[in-house]
Order: sequence, then C-alpha cells, then structure tokens
Amino acid sequence: MKKVLGISAFYHDSAAALIIDGKVLYAAQEERFSRVKNDANFPEEAIKYCLFESGLAIDDIDAIAFYDKPFLKFERLLETYYAFSPKGFKSFDKAMPTWLKEKLFIKQIIKKRLKKLSKKDKLPKITIFFPEHHLSHIASAFYTSPYKKSAFLTVDGVGEWTTTSFGVASAEKGIEVMGEIQFPDSIGLFYSSFTYYLGFEVNKGEYKMMGLAPYSNLQTEQAIKFIKIIKENLIDIKDDGSIKLNKKYFDYPVGLRMVNPKKWEKLFGFIKKKPEDKLTQTHADLAFAAQKVTEEILVKLINHIKKVTNTDNLCFAGGVALNCVANSVLYNQKVFKDIFVQPAAGDAGGAIGAALITYYLNSNSIFNGLKEPFNNYLGPRYSDLEIERILRKNKCSFTHYESDEELLEVTAKFIANKKVVGWFSGRTEFGPRALGNRSILADATDRDMQSVLNLKIKFRESFRPFAPAVCEEDFDTYFEPGKHSKYMLFTNQLKQDLRLNLPNNFNELSLEEKRNLPKSKLPAVTHIDYSARVQVVQKEMNTRFWNLIQTYKNQTGNGVVINTSFNVKDEPIVNKPEEAYMCFKNTDMDVLVIENYVILK
Repeated sequence: MKKVLGISAFYHDSAAALIIDGKVLYAAQEERFSRVKNDANFPEEAIKYCLFESGLAIDDIDAIAFYDKPFLKFERLLETYYAFSPKGFKSFDKAMPTWLKEKLFIKQIIKKRLKKLSKKDKLPKITIFFPEHHLSHIASAFYTSPYKKSAFLTVDGVGEWTTTSFGVASAEKGIEVMGEIQFPDSIGLFYSSFTYYLGFEVNKGEYKMMGLAPYSNLQTEQAIKFIKIIKENLIDIKDDGSIKLNKKYFDYPVGLRMVNPKKWEKLFGFIKKKPEDKLTQTHADLAFAAQKVTEEILVKLINHIKKVTNTDNLCFAGGVALNCVANSVLYNQKVFKDIFVQPAAGDAGGAIGAALITYYLNSNSIFNGLKEPFNNYLGPRYSDLEIERILRKNKCSFTHYESDEELLEVTAKFIANKKVVGWFSGRTEFGPRALGNRSILADATDRDMQSVLNLKIKFRESFRPFAPAVCEEDFDTYFEPGKHSKYMLFTNQLKQDLRLNLPNNFNELSLEEKRNLPKSKLPAVTHIDYSARVQVVQKEMNTRFWNLIQTYKNQTGNGVVINTSFNVKDEPIVNKPEEAYMCFKNTDMDVLVIENYVILK
C-alpha cells in the first residue's frame, strides 16, 4: 500500500489529505474551496485538489481512510438518548433523520462521491478503512512528529465514545492506548459549555474565550470565586486528571444546547450572554476561571501520563490542543522534554491521521521520526498566468517585480510606513493558522494597529490580540525563553526590557480601557498579560517569509511583524487570488501582494 486518501467530514472542519509512501504531500480543508467557515460537508473539492495536484486519478488510490467509526458514534447516540429518556426527544428527533439518511451510510456515500471523480464507469475496488476518531488524532500528531517514541495525549469534545485518550506511540510497537475518558465526561465539552454561556459559537468561538481570559487574573476576587464554584459544583477533578462532570448542569448529552442557562445563572449570578451583548469584566472573569480549571486538569493529566509511560516527549492532538495558552502551561511544567502539537490538531487533521495510521498498519514501513519539521504548506498555489487573469478581469492596476529582492524591499517599506499588507505567497497552509503564505502583515510597533486591524480590516471583536512573526535567530531578542512554535500553537512572554509599566489601578479599569493601554514597545502584538502567540519562522520552512521579515528588520531595526490570517470575521482564510483581491477591495487594507504582483488602493 503506497497511496492513501484520508477524509474527515460530517461534523465540522471537513478535509482531505493524500499521503504517498507515508509522506503527507497534499491536504486541504473543504472550507477553503466552498467559502463556508468550518464546512462539514463531504470534501469533494479538497479531494479534487489532492488528486489534480498529484497527477493521480481516484482509480490510482490504494486505500481510503475515514477519520472515525460512524456505527460506534451512532451506538453512543442511541445509548445516551435511552439513558436520559424521555429527556432529549427534540434533539433525538432532529438528529435521527440525518443519521438514517446519511451518516449511517458513509461508506456508500464515499463510494458514490468518488465514482463521480473516477474516469471509469465503475469505481474500482478500493478498501475503505475506518480508524477510530481518537486513533486518527493520535496518528496525526505522532506520525508528523520528530520522535521515534513518545507519549501521546488527545483531548477533544467527543469522538465515538472517547473524549480523552493517552498512551505510548513507538516505531516498534505502534500505538498503545493506556487510558481514556469517555462521554459524557469531556474536557472539550466542559470548555465549550463556557464558550456557549459567554455568547460565543460552540466549535468556532473557543479561541475567542481563550483570548478573553487574560483580561482577568488571580488577583481578581470574582475570578477566584468562579474557580471555586466550578470545582465545587460542575466538575470533580481526580489526581490523575480524570474528571466527572455534574450532569444536572449540562444539557449537551441529549439537548440542543450545551447547558441549562437558568441553573448556570443561579450558580454564577449573571444571565447567559447574547452574542450582541457588550462584554464585561464578569465575562472575562468566568472565561479566566474556565481556562484555569482546564489547565489544572491538563497538568494533572500529563503528570499521570509521564508516570505511566516514562517517556521523554509528548504528542498532543484534538481540538483542545489548539488552546495555545494551555499548551504553554503544559510545556512550562517541564514534565516532558518537549511537546509536539500538529498544526491542524482539530478534526481537519483527522484526515491526515486516518491516512497515516492506515498506511502504517498496512505496510512494512517503520516510522523513525521526521528529520525535518512537518511542513503544513500543503494546499494550492497559483501561477502568474492565473494571477494576471484575475487582476485583468477585475481591471486593477498592478506592478510586477521580476526580482524577489526588489519585491521584498518594497513590501517591507510598506509595512514600515504603517500600511496594512495582504500577503499571498506559495501554497496555502493546512490548519487554522496563517503562517506567512495567506497572511495580513502590519507594523507591530504601532499602538493603534490592533484597533485598525480588528475594526477596519478583520471586522471582529476589539479585545482579540494579534500574533507576531519573528525569525528564529531573533526570538531571544524579544521573548523570554520558552517553546519555539513554528505553527503558532504556544504563547511566549515578552522580554522584561520591552514591557511598559501598567498603572496601579489596572485591575479596576474596564475591558476597553485595559485594551487601549500600551503594554510594551510592541503594543500591537502584546496581550494584556504580556503574552504573545508567536510564530517562529525558520528559513528552511518558509524562506520567502523569513527573507521578508529580515528585510523589514534591516530597514527598521525591528525584527517582529504582525501576522494575522488573510480573511475577515466568519470567513475562511483566502485560498485563491480572486478571494485575496476581493478581501483587499472590501476592507481598508492598503496593499495587496500576490506572489510578485503588487496592487495599491
């Protein structure tokens, strides 16, 4: 078995990935083609991309791997509804038609959809494998890591039954699961319940709650009170990190909502926030409390995992592994020498994991750890001909630079002059982060830039911070020692000599007053607690982006730029040149760079 097509679909973040001889060559999320954020539909366009770019037809594929076991998931639904009946009939009535018409017949759906892509009248016999959901998560992290052997931890909402799993993965013995937490007890759904109560959308707004949490701290009396309420009423945390949730406060097992708002209102003393309501300090205090309790659970988990596995390194995957603040807490515990988080740690990455575990279970290949960092620039790239066609179609003036060096000089100068630059270069990133190929770039020293980007470009909440990108060689100049994350999956603290003193009454200020105060000499990328979600750029991984940052540094003396994803609120990251141009046109962005083409307003 050489060529395996991995698929994740029908929940959220559907994706496709193609591996050949154990190497991930192409991968894309369906949302990048459909333009529907977190698209859960069958990833037909993503599959088409993988096949077209590889020069393969569906007939050439040796095996297909779907990222979970639908029948096990259906079993969980039936058993849960039965256990809680008659409660939950509305949810049951809503869920069953989809399952009976579609989700129970995923094998047939896959064959039917792939037949459309086949060049032949009849689809050749291709074996379809269904690894368990958390096994796909484990494989997505271990088989893209630099380790021959490591412990693993997967944490998400729920797969089939499992919500958390841990154990050891190695070249010799494969994957050995040593412990699990099962539904309805779930760290991921515990966290998402607070996302829901604070007015953010479940499975989409968890990172917003994570960004809100630092507006509180352990010096805030209400936050400490909320932590106590959570631990006394909602969750029982064992020493080994296993949990038991108090089911009377959670509706997600059978309901159409995450929690019972009236019971939570009685617990916390305020009503559920509506999306349009203004955020207050109370909301920040509850976000902080939920974040801290989640971190406590994860710290206990990794200490237990270290004890039972006695391994040096940890691979971490599942939706909760996208919580970069928690990841940094785990890393700073120094329980493990290193922690690897795969850049598409959520369900999209399940497509990669399903393909990889299928390959290694059905071949004689032995995984000895990647010698080079996992490259997640796995999506489409576009030719000059395609780019010029779009620009001429939209009747826009442009300048084309034959020399990369000249292009970088010009682009760096725009950033230095406080211009907001849309940067479209090379292959699209796989996963939720823009890592220098589909990015919006700006000057990190401008104290007004966070507001400008949030309100005039991204059209999103003003409290949300922006990430800095820095070349690996310059990391120590700006940030305290910590994890060097190439994928923006950890946070780092700004160096002391770059920080500005905050007023004594800082904790009494409103959220907006706290946000408006500059925290450092890099105010646009410094969060309220002096943290930043840093992308450490290695020259070998993204030479062009590394050269741009170095050019900017040579011009300004500053080696840090803002790097945020090239999209607006509630839209996927741009994929094609036309999408980049329309985003540029419909926002207050100043400059658009598509490969070597520069467009000005």
